[in-house]
Amino acid sequence: MDVFWLGVRLLLLLTAANGAPILFKSMLGEYWCTPIDFGHPFFDGRPWLGPSKTWRGLAAAVTAAAVVAPVLGFPPDVGALFGFLAMIGDVLSSFVKRRLDVAPSGQAFGIDQVPESLLPLLVMQHALAIPWPVIGGVTLAFLLMETPVAWLFHRLGLRDRPY
Repeated sequence: MDVFWLGVRLLLLLTAANGAPILFKSMLGEYWCTPIDFGHPFFDGRPWLGPSKTWRGLAAAVTAAAVVAPVLGFPPDVGALFGFLAMIGDVLSSFVKRRLDVAPSGQAFGIDQVPESLLPLLVMQHALAIPWPVIGGVTLAFLLMETPVAWLFHRLGLRDRPY
């Protein structure tokens, strides 16, 4: 049962890290929305990431995960690192999507969810003693839950798109 609750806690930490950029955008609007790639194109002429990957979102994810981590039984520094790694996964998926000609904020099921959930779990596996079944279960749960949660955020006016 402890393994189950570890998975639940990790899923909640992922949710905090990935939801914070959306909430901060809703609260702050265009304030501090500098893109991580500063709007510069990659060698292929496409954006590195696109305008929706911002420094504000990165800071929001790291901060939210650090704040939520102690509530879930993790140290704040572990939460901050977890949030940072989730955003690195998100950035990597955006980079891949741009190479595949998916528009910024465009939907790519799997590519959008797996890197941002799997990367922090793999990197933190030994430090947090995360068994492989928990890594698989949390990644699958995040993959399946992200789309309905995104739709809910859209209905609540927190997201521009329902995906």
